[in-house]
Amino acid sequence: MIRLGDEAIVKRAFTAQDVADYRALGGAGMPEGEVPEPLVGALFSYLLGVKVPGPGTNYLKQQTRFLKPVPLGGELTARVAVTRIRTDKHLVDLETTCHGPGGVLLAEGRALVYVEDVADKGW
Repeated sequence: MIRLGDEAIVKRAFTAQDVADYRALGGAGMPEGEVPEPLVGALFSYLLGVKVPGPGTNYLKQQTRFLKPVPLGGELTARVAVTRIRTDKHLVDLETTCHGPGGVLLAEGRALVYVEDVADKGW
């Protein structure tokens, strides 16, 4: 059962090869030593689709504000936390954050997702 305050976390360090692979897929160039913002966004997508709320989740809206450049090679901690559940509309609001080495807040935002199988989530 999902509840207010439920959260999920993933830790990941992106390498120069990860950035090269991203560029090869058509990503825009980035300053040396920085992780492209869409790769950070992918961490949130992973958490929402696999952990909280999990399978059956559909993105409706994502808003992320990057506060500092995301360093290449440093361990990142991405987190999503449930802030509101609207069972009548099958909607879940979540806070999203990404911290870098030393706990520095690099990005923060919100996500709104639709969960079709709301009854299976025990709400």
